[in-house]
Amino acid sequence: MVKKPTLNICIPVYNEEAELRTSVLTLATFLTHNLADFAWDITIIDNASTDKTFEIAKQLSRQTSRVNAFHLDMKGRGRAVKYAWRHSNHDIVAYLDVDLSTDLKHLPPLVRSLTRGYDIAIGSRNARGSRVFGRNALRTITSKAYMTLIKIMFFVHFSDAQCGFKAVTRRVVRDILPHIDDNEWFFDTELLLISEKRGVRIYEEPVTWIDNPGSTVRVWKTALGDLKGLWRMYWTRPWRKIHSYARH
Repeated sequence: MVKKPTLNICIPVYNEEAELRTSVLTLATFLTHNLADFAWDITIIDNASTDKTFEIAKQLSRQTSRVNAFHLDMKGRGRAVKYAWRHSNHDIVAYLDVDLSTDLKHLPPLVRSLTRGYDIAIGSRNARGSRVFGRNALRTITSKAYMTLIKIMFFVHFSDAQCGFKAVTRRVVRDILPHIDDNEWFFDTELLLISEKRGVRIYEEPVTWIDNPGSTVRVWKTALGDLKGLWRMYWTRPWRKIHSYARH
């Protein structure tokens, strides 16, 4: 009998009591029907929530052995994802935003690309074939301006740094993750910049994405953190210090 590859999907959450149960059960049902060729489980990482989010997460973990729940005392999406990935021994690890803004139909091709020679797979709202609904003008302009700035500063090829729909192999966790400093929203950009500069193969899945009007993301605060992160990386060039991940 052929052993199935293992897959862990992390969901970082902060004060998401309204959506968490429905989203996790929706994801679990989808995985059961569409990724049965993987031995999968789900990890909920609570980032210092002040509502009932962690209580709901623990309830879900008691209901099924395929759901795990952890609590961190500090906020930060990057911190949550790094914690989950570091403490996983799965072949492939991923993370999704709890609101499931990205259509789950894109999850199977995203994950399966990592069994075909890619080491990072990302959902892209900017790639040809993608569709975006409900995004306001401010977020659209800032997102496209941000990607333009990244390409001008670093000459990279990926088209979307911030979509909360990513998966990586165990090799990336081992060799790239320890070099990522950011614990907040810039985590995604730092991961992709370091990885592409080290020759890691990145797969892009054009996605259908529907904006969540109740998102807790603060645009200007996040944008400022991103700009500081880009400036830091422009001067420090952290990928030059990595020798263990050989170029393909």
